[in-house]
Amino acid sequence: MADTMQFDLVSPERRLASMAVTEVEIPGTAGDLTAMAGHLPTITTLRPGLLKARGPEGGDEYVVTGGFAEIGAEGVTVLAERAVPRGEMTQEHLDEMIAEAREAHTKAKEAFVNEPGPVDDAAKLLADMVAVGTHIGLDTRQASL
Repeated sequence: MADTMQFDLVSPERRLASMAVTEVEIPGTAGDLTAMAGHLPTITTLRPGLLKARGPEGGDEYVVTGGFAEIGAEGVTVLAERAVPRGEMTQEHLDEMIAEAREAHTKAKEAFVNEPGPVDDAAKLLADMVAVGTHIGLDTRQASL
């Protein structure tokens, strides 16, 4: 049996998970990564995506919109801006998340004229949120950026 570590997932609304796991797949802004027991200490920011925790009792998946993950040899703690268990994710949740990302993109285009960095970041956020919806099989009602 693989070594286990502690996994905790917290959002502003509630604690979503606290369990022993063998691995956690994390949608990091610099790329996806998998944390396992004995991992070197790392802190990463999250992008919108599907966070997966697997352990001896099975696995759980959560849609996250951003936040931070602190990884260490003994465990992973994720502080998510917003997190919804995949089984609870509805079309209404996705529509709301995409609308928020679209609004952030619109505001960035207005506030940062001729400054591609912040506008590109907001466009990436919107694209990642649409990709999450597509990945989990919900209607993303994609509009052009």
